[in-house]
Amino acid sequence: MGPTYDLVIVGMGSGGTLAAEFAAGEVGLKVAAVERGPIGGDCLWTGCVPSKTLLASARVAHTVRTADRFGITGGEPEVDLDAVWARTKDVQGQIAATDDHPDRFRQMGVDVIEGTARITGYRQVTVTTDEGEVQLDTRYTLVCTGSRPAVPAIDGIESVDVLTSENLFTLERPPSSLVMIGGGPIATELAQAMVRLGVPTTVIEQAHRLVPRDEPELADRLGQILREEGVDLRLATTATAVRRGGDGVVVETTEGEFTAEGLLVATGRIANVDDLGLDAFGVPVSAAGADVDERNRTLVPNIYVVGDAAADRPRFTHAAAHDAVLAVRDMFFPGRGQPAHLVPWCTFTDPELAHAGLTAAEARERHGERNVTVFRHELAENDRARADGTTEGSIIVVAANDRIVGAHALAPGAGELIHELALAIRFGIGVDELSDLVHIYPTIASGIGRIGADRSFDTGRKFRAVARLSRIFG
Repeated sequence: MGPTYDLVIVGMGSGGTLAAEFAAGEVGLKVAAVERGPIGGDCLWTGCVPSKTLLASARVAHTVRTADRFGITGGEPEVDLDAVWARTKDVQGQIAATDDHPDRFRQMGVDVIEGTARITGYRQVTVTTDEGEVQLDTRYTLVCTGSRPAVPAIDGIESVDVLTSENLFTLERPPSSLVMIGGGPIATELAQAMVRLGVPTTVIEQAHRLVPRDEPELADRLGQILREEGVDLRLATTATAVRRGGDGVVVETTEGEFTAEGLLVATGRIANVDDLGLDAFGVPVSAAGADVDERNRTLVPNIYVVGDAAADRPRFTHAAAHDAVLAVRDMFFPGRGQPAHLVPWCTFTDPELAHAGLTAAEARERHGERNVTVFRHELAENDRARADGTTEGSIIVVAANDRIVGAHALAPGAGELIHELALAIRFGIGVDELSDLVHIYPTIASGIGRIGADRSFDTGRKFRAVARLSRIFG
């Protein structure tokens, strides 16, 4: 007797839900999906959805506060933090009741099983439920178990109630003041949102800038914007101890002590792979995730791991979703899809900071100093940015041997406009070719076309003498 299922999916976050929809709903496979918590995973319950909902409320507060810039009477907004937090839960509930409701997947033919899964055979998954254990026989297993926040080993941190992205949005309202340890995308977004909503916030970051994986020039400019809005930004600073005291928590650092009602930690994440049983089959696992090849296959040919649970893969919702669908294709379709070597990302501050490909420094290291050129379009020169009063920012294009290899934007809607530049990187487009596409005016993205036009103009100037001669002798 053959396996009961074509595919068992462990974890129904961003990767698992899309894999289930594709495998059962589109391909018609027999699929079981195991989830020990609410469907939707980190993105819906602790990540993208609540944080972006919070950022939207914070943006409105900032608009009211600065309305006089547009000739409109504004002032200090009256922020109801209880209502702001209730709104995040309402948006989560709307999505949970529609796109991520278990019955939606059951209607596709997916057997949704609530419980904790463990891989107990090369083609077997055992699920512990409230009623007991259930054994699932399967041709393939896809692990989409995600990750959880890492809490650093700081002296005394166990003596206080630590907030993370995982429990912040379970509160009815946030603390009246915050100290954040960490300066990556999560902390940076939340710090700006909190200050805009009237919550004094200090950010402690060991590195010399926020979001250190991004283009340094733009990361520094973003840090300055946050400082101007009121974030107490402490860079090149290390938290050494934590204790109760003051308003609630005291954080000792190399730059002195900082006190707030609450402490939020955003210093990285740990892959949820330690209790799956993968190591029993020779699959190396660690806090970084399970070892996989570029197609997300483990050493066991019919067990795949994607998203945050996979080591050395980008930890983004969109990367997990892409890899999950690619894994299903890999399992059941002839031929092979194209692994995503280029994964853009965005920090959703205001303005947004988007990234695709190499930074300027990375390009010089890979291609050589003489072969790299950096092109810029300042938002201060962009008509749409002038009209909207959003002139603080820049679009940067990094080229090696005149082919685009990196793109970065600090701008409103940067997460939207970066896709055009990511496509240019993907297909090795030259900088001057950016002007071949007619960009809508007035838009921020028209700055991309301007970069291409400026490059073409530079080429035209080199042939100025030839043009003169053709006029004389033509």
